[in-house]
Amino acid sequence: MNAPVVAAAPDRPDPTPAGALFTVVDFDRLPQAVAEFLAAPAHTPVPVACAERPDLAHAVELASRLYAGIALPEPLDVGILLGAEDLPDGLPALARPLARTWVTEHELCGTAEAFRRRHPGTLLLVGCYDRLNLDPIRGLLLTTYRGREPGLTLLSGRDAASVAWNVAKQYTSTPAAGVDAIGLFTDTDRPPHPSGVRVFDDRDFERVDIQAEILGTRWHRVAFQGHGKDDSVNLGEFTICGLNAAVPPRAGLLGPRCAYGLPCYKPEDKLVPLNRVEAAEVVLSACNSGPLADLALYDPRYQLLLNALDGPARTIVSAVSVHDSDRPENVAWMRAALAGADSVDTLNAGLAGSHPYPAFMRFGLPRTPRDMPAPTPSEHRPDPLVLTAGRRLTTLLTSELLPHNHALRPRLVKLARKVDLWLARPTHLADQSPEEIRSSLTADLQSLDHVITEQVVANPENEIMSYPAHFGDRSSLDPQVREVTCHCGRPAQEFTRRGLLPHVSDTICAVCMRCGDVTFRVPEAPSLLAYAADEVAQGGELEVRAVLTAARPGPVRLGLFVPTYLREDTTVVPATVRIRAVDDRPQDVAFRVRFAAETAPQAYYFTVFAVQDLAVSTARRHFGVVPRRT
Repeated sequence: MNAPVVAAAPDRPDPTPAGALFTVVDFDRLPQAVAEFLAAPAHTPVPVACAERPDLAHAVELASRLYAGIALPEPLDVGILLGAEDLPDGLPALARPLARTWVTEHELCGTAEAFRRRHPGTLLLVGCYDRLNLDPIRGLLLTTYRGREPGLTLLSGRDAASVAWNVAKQYTSTPAAGVDAIGLFTDTDRPPHPSGVRVFDDRDFERVDIQAEILGTRWHRVAFQGHGKDDSVNLGEFTICGLNAAVPPRAGLLGPRCAYGLPCYKPEDKLVPLNRVEAAEVVLSACNSGPLADLALYDPRYQLLLNALDGPARTIVSAVSVHDSDRPENVAWMRAALAGADSVDTLNAGLAGSHPYPAFMRFGLPRTPRDMPAPTPSEHRPDPLVLTAGRRLTTLLTSELLPHNHALRPRLVKLARKVDLWLARPTHLADQSPEEIRSSLTADLQSLDHVITEQVVANPENEIMSYPAHFGDRSSLDPQVREVTCHCGRPAQEFTRRGLLPHVSDTICAVCMRCGDVTFRVPEAPSLLAYAADEVAQGGELEVRAVLTAARPGPVRLGLFVPTYLREDTTVVPATVRIRAVDDRPQDVAFRVRFAAETAPQAYYFTVFAVQDLAVSTARRHFGVVPRRT
C-alpha cells in the first residue's frame, strides 16, 4: 500500500472516558475497526490487532490502567510509511491523523539534507523494526543535531502487530489519576534527589528490592541508566531484561547466554522484564539500548527496545549508539520530567557539546506543550577563570617549582581537586550553577593570593618567585618580539618563552639594555611597570608609583621588596596593598621606601610584585642611594 500524499488531521474531540480505551481485533477486521474509531474517536475504543500475540494483549491490559482516556494527538508535520506494502490493511489509516502531510518512502532517496529542505518541520516514520536501517535513519537523525524542535519521531515494533500496537498507543490522553511517579534508577551516578523524583542509585541496589519497586509502581516517566548491551541494562545485581519469551528466536542470529541454554550472567530472580513495566514513558539511558536494525548485536527476541515497544509505554527513549550521558543529563532529565518537557530533546541537547550526533531516538509522539521553550544545546565550556586556575595549579604542583614540603602545597592540592570536579563534564553545571562555581573559585583564589603575597613579603626568596628562571630553562624562545618602552623611558623588547612541556608555563619578559630584565609575568596575568626617581639620599624616602594593568577585573594584591643586603636599612610603606582592578585600564599604586641614614651609597634596585589568580607578576627598577647633603 502506498501512503496518501496529503491528509489533514480531523478536529480533536473531547477524550474518550477511561474504561474502554482499546479493543482487540483480528487483522482481517482492522480496516473496519479503524474506520469506526476514526468516525467517532471520542466514543470508540482504539482497535489493536494483537489477537495472535498474548503478550501484546497483556500489554493492552496494563495500558488500560495507565491512561485516562482517548484523544487525538497533536500531529507532526510530515509522515512516511516505511515498507507500506508489508503493513496490514487499516494500519495506514490509523496512522494518518498522526501527521499533517504524508509522502511516499521514495522521497527518502537522495540525501537527508535535501529531503529536509523539501519537507521541513517535524518528521514521523512508521514501519517495522527491520526497516529502521542505517540508511536512511542515520542521515535523518544527524539532521536533527543541535536542532531546536523535535525533529524525528518513530513508531515501530518487531512485527506488524507491534507496529499497530504502538500506533494505537499514541491515541491515549494524559496518564490516569495516580499515575504520577517519576523515577530514575542509575548504576553509574549518585545524583541529587529533587522533590517529586524517586531516585535509586548503587547504594539503594544493595538494600532495596529494585525489582519490586519497578514492577510495583505505575510510572508516569521512568529512566534506567547503567552499563549493558542492546539486551539489558545493569542495575547492580538487578537487570532490565529485553527478553520477550513469547517471541520465537530467529535461527542464525547471535543471542545472549540464555539463548544457548546457559543461565543469565545476573541472578535470574532479579530480572525485570521490560514489557511488564507499567510506565507511560520509559527512558533507556544505556549505550546501544536501541540500535538500528542492521546494527543490532542480538536476535530481536532479546532486544530491550523491542521489548519496551511491546509493553504499555506510549513513549520509548533509547540510545542508538554510545553516549556520555551522566550527571548533567540526569539532572536535566529530572527537571524536564517534572516540567513536562521532552526527554529526547533534553538529553540530546545536554550531550550536544560532547559528541557530534544525537544519541537518543524518540519512539512515540512528542507531548511537549507548545509554549514550552526548546532546550538549548549544551557547550561544555567551563568558565575561563576555571581553566586559567586549572592551568596554573598544574604548573605549580607538577613542575617541581615548589618543593614537596612547600607551605602552599596542601591548599593548592585541595583547590586543584575542586577545579578538576568543576571541569569534569559529569559534574560541571550539574550540582552548581556557573555563578556558584565562580563565586566559590574566586573566594579560594583570593584567599590563596593573600597567602602568597604575605609569604613573598616575609621571604622574597620564596621558591614561587623563581618561576621565570625555572620555567625559562624549560622553554624555547617564541620568534615574535614586541617593541615596548621600559619604565626608565628607553626602548625595550618584550618576548615570550614557550614551555616545552604541558606543566611548564609560558613566561613573558621585557628586557631593557640599561635595566636588564625588568618585568616578568605569565600569560593572562597582570602587567606591571614601576616608576621612581633615579636617586634618593641617605635617610630619605623614595616614592614609587607602580602601574598595574590587570588581565581581568577583580582583586589584585601588590607588594614591594628590596634585595637582602638592603632590607635592614629600609622600611616599605605599605607592606602590601589590595586593590580592585577595573577592566584593562592602568591603575596607579603608591609605595614609599624609607632609608636609614647609615644606608651605604651605591646602586640598588627594588621589585614590585602583583598577585592575581595564583600568578605573580614582577617589575624591577634600579636606583641609587647618594650621600646625604650636609
